[in-house]
Amino acid sequence: MAGGLGTRMRSQVPKHLHPLLGKRLIDWVIEAARALEPERLVVVTSPGSAEAYDSGVEVVVQQRPLGTGDAVAAARGALDGFEGGVLVIPGDAPLVTAGLLQDLVDAHERTGADVTLLSFVSPVSLPYGRVVRDESGNVQRIVEEKDASDDERAIEELNASYYVFDALTLWRSLEQLDADNAQGELYLTDAVEHVVSAGGRAAAARSRADPAMLTGVNTRADLAQAAAELRDRVNERHMLAGVTIVDPRTAWIDGSVELEPDSIVHPFTVLRGSTRVAAGAEIGPHAVALDAEIGPGALVGPFCYLRPGTVLAAGAKAGAFVEIKNTRVGERSKVPHLSYIGDADIGEDSNIGAGAITANFPHEPELPKQRTKIGKNVRTAVHNAFVAPVEIGDDSWTAAGSVITDDVPPGSLAGFPPRQVTKEGYVRAKRDDGE
Repeated sequence: MAGGLGTRMRSQVPKHLHPLLGKRLIDWVIEAARALEPERLVVVTSPGSAEAYDSGVEVVVQQRPLGTGDAVAAARGALDGFEGGVLVIPGDAPLVTAGLLQDLVDAHERTGADVTLLSFVSPVSLPYGRVVRDESGNVQRIVEEKDASDDERAIEELNASYYVFDALTLWRSLEQLDADNAQGELYLTDAVEHVVSAGGRAAAARSRADPAMLTGVNTRADLAQAAAELRDRVNERHMLAGVTIVDPRTAWIDGSVELEPDSIVHPFTVLRGSTRVAAGAEIGPHAVALDAEIGPGALVGPFCYLRPGTVLAAGAKAGAFVEIKNTRVGERSKVPHLSYIGDADIGEDSNIGAGAITANFPHEPELPKQRTKIGKNVRTAVHNAFVAPVEIGDDSWTAAGSVITDDVPPGSLAGFPPRQVTKEGYVRAKRDDGE
């Protein structure tokens, strides 16, 4: 269920589409559900988000936000003719795992109930529905906190809003829902009472998992807490696989990032998107890599930014205060410090001096950016600008402070800015004139 607008997020972006560690919030939920290999995977969403999902799911639209019961009812057409169990999952709980969902499905099949809900006990007070049982311990209904009496609010067993219904039982119970409650909505929770009233059986599978895994995201504070938990999970997975993360609390690594064993991630490093880090590479501290490829034994940082399309070959270096974009840096080549290298190709064993800039932005409309090509074993001096398109041949050098606008043949020395002119006594003479 992803039909809510998430007004407490104070955002123009629907809650379920907010970014969360390299994915959208809803994507974490879909990923957990997909791991169960369901026959059908249906997402119920609001009208404005219907185009936000890929072809891997069926999308149905809840035209008006009339409550959770109405949201599930919107999926009836998509599931027409389906007679198995229907697993209902809230779309705002990104910490849910495939294992937890599978446990609920297994409990439903084991008990033979018409509906099985997931319940939990929280050490802190939460505004969740209470699971009401009879004297024999059988589940009778769920009462939302806003509609609960004082005695019902004292019940410790909470509804986590995950359910497995037998399909026919689900549709029949939804037909009986009404909005006679504190929020004036059609509650899915009321379907449990209707199942029991019709002679069916309801069961609750009490989870022993951390309640944080079950609770939803409603505010940006909740979103930040979920991000921290997912960060810890991702980092632990990499560390158990042989990656060194010096300070897991300050390393933010998207779930899509690939790191090989024996790579090292230093503090305050952010690895995003499709970034790949090979064995022996060291990243950080204070480094950011987005959709970059970092080869074996490469060094990145500190204070370095690798933008999309960057490839550092084996043993290459992108050092302090360096930004690289859409560039291949060859094996053992170095961009050690204070440089911007964009849309370039650098051969093997070259060294780019401090203060280097590739100037490739066309000043005429609709012209594409051009590339800078720097060959093998090249030595560029400090404060060089390379105006693309330009090619520096193998084994060439450039002079300090030069703007390179023309191709440089292999084995050449190019540049030679105007030589220094020293005017002795100039400052004293100016002062004397002023007096």
